[in-house]
Amino acid sequence: MSTRQDGAPSPVVRSRADLVDWIAAGCKPADQWRIGTEHEKIVFHTDDLSPVPYEGPRGIRAILEALAVRYGWLPIMEGENIIALKRPDGEPVATVSLEPGGQFELSGAPLETLHEVADETQQHLDQVSAIGKDLGVGFLGLGFSPTWTREETPRMPKRRYAVMTRYMPQVGKGGLDMMYRTATIQVNLDFGSEADMVKKLRVSLALQPIATAIFAASPFTEGKPNGFLSMRSEVWRDTDKRRTGMLPFVFEEGMGFERYAEYALDVPMYFVYRDGEYIDVAGASFRDFLEGKLAALPGERPTIDDWSDHLTTLFPEVRMKRFLEMRGADGGRWRRICALPAFWVGLLYDQTALDAAWSLVKDWTAEERQALRDGVPRLALKTPFRNGKLLEIAREAVAISRGGLAARARKNARGQDEREYLAPVEEIVASGRTIAEQLLEAYHGPWKGDVRRVFGEYAF
Repeated sequence: MSTRQDGAPSPVVRSRADLVDWIAAGCKPADQWRIGTEHEKIVFHTDDLSPVPYEGPRGIRAILEALAVRYGWLPIMEGENIIALKRPDGEPVATVSLEPGGQFELSGAPLETLHEVADETQQHLDQVSAIGKDLGVGFLGLGFSPTWTREETPRMPKRRYAVMTRYMPQVGKGGLDMMYRTATIQVNLDFGSEADMVKKLRVSLALQPIATAIFAASPFTEGKPNGFLSMRSEVWRDTDKRRTGMLPFVFEEGMGFERYAEYALDVPMYFVYRDGEYIDVAGASFRDFLEGKLAALPGERPTIDDWSDHLTTLFPEVRMKRFLEMRGADGGRWRRICALPAFWVGLLYDQTALDAAWSLVKDWTAEERQALRDGVPRLALKTPFRNGKLLEIAREAVAISRGGLAARARKNARGQDEREYLAPVEEIVASGRTIAEQLLEAYHGPWKGDVRRVFGEYAF
């Protein structure tokens, strides 16, 4: 989740048009489209496989401090606590931040090619692995913590999380598990115009269940199979339905920046950030704020930064800010971290591929899209679709993505184009076996029912 920093004063919002214009300003010509990749890792002590608290000589704070000293990261403070790291001015913009349960996240720089994404990811993993080796800490690439209860999971001292922790149980059963026990890979991609945004948003929403199915890797909870292939995806199904889901309005006539802003105006807020503090306004709408009707800030009008903050607290399957954020995948190791952006870049950053992807999904009904979303946490690629299984559609989508990457023709120093990063996805759809299913086979076979084996075999 985003890390707020104090900066120059932000303009006060004068009208709804200001909100729409702020989103629309994300439009970029194709030669400026970039790839931003985010990935979370579950952190554990290697000696006893316990979760890592914030404080202590082997805690999360110690990891952050060591990264700053050894690799030149700069600390971002909240009071006395380091809550994130950033790169120095003049270097590519990237941050290391903390999720509520101590999940360690890299929010990568906006990069031009998947080759650069792969290099950035490898450098980050090398850094945290080196620090982890010194501290006796490991990093796990799965979508859900496989052994710890929610009560055993530590809580990070990040003030916005306190607001969310109080509010989440009021609006769904899965919110606290989402916050404290899940980990994901996400990719942020650009759009060129309002029409381009609409087409990309529709394609990515329709195909998001396919990404969830291909990347399913969270079949264990508290040391046992949980009955799902993506428990991470399942908990999102009951996490504040007003701010999550498949956004059926996106497929309706009249969709555009203004329609998305109207949706966001009515999603309940969590907080307002003022002078280093998070003011709890959970349940109020941004529309109320726009009219000066927040009980906690009577008469005060929002700023553009408040709008930006609010958009980061919406959690649909694809989120729009000044770019599109694909939110459907479980966490994974290096190959899978690179494979997710490869899948989406291939589909969305080549016009022929985008047109083909739209042709694939344009006649799907809202009910069919929702049925896929509801089915994939348990069944993944075996989810029924029309007269077959989702696997057949996944194979078509991956083939379209491969063609899009070939058309981009972005080569590295070895002369290889970006299709090499799609290989893990192609392996999954060729075999029809997800990582989750492979994990369950190991659990019932050579692991002899010992889920703890996953910490050795799926750590970075």
